[in-house]
Amino acid sequence: MKNLKFRQATDSDSEFAYQTKKVALREYVEKVWDWDEDTQRQLHDRRYSSQEFQVVQLSGQDIGILVVVREPACIKVNQLYILPEYQNRGIGEACMIHIIQDAATYNLPVRLQVLKVNNRTKTFYQRLGFQITGQSETHILMERTS
Repeated sequence: MKNLKFRQATDSDSEFAYQTKKVALREYVEKVWDWDEDTQRQLHDRRYSSQEFQVVQLSGQDIGILVVVREPACIKVNQLYILPEYQNRGIGEACMIHIIQDAATYNLPVRLQVLKVNNRTKTFYQRLGFQITGQSETHILMERTS
């Protein structure tokens, strides 16, 4: 997807990142814990100040958020949220292919977790070759080796 780009998020992107997460993930969070605005805002603020967020852009338009962490043993995808009006267009897949290719250059697996109630996303990652490697009370742990 040639019009897809990633840019480093700035302080001014924090609200966009939060609103993107909220619209993409809220229905699943509500099924597990309920959505408490104050708790979710505090969690976002903590993560935004400690992780490197990227803004996903399509033809110059901000359409999503991506947080990837390179660790010694793996590449971790902490967040990938695409605005609903841009979903089902291959954008999430293009983002993940980019990450998978990057991980392959370092010969590292890609790891992530998905809420158990989010079958749509679990199926998406399985289609990309991710395998279930474990679970917690609320999440399915997944990995894709190169």
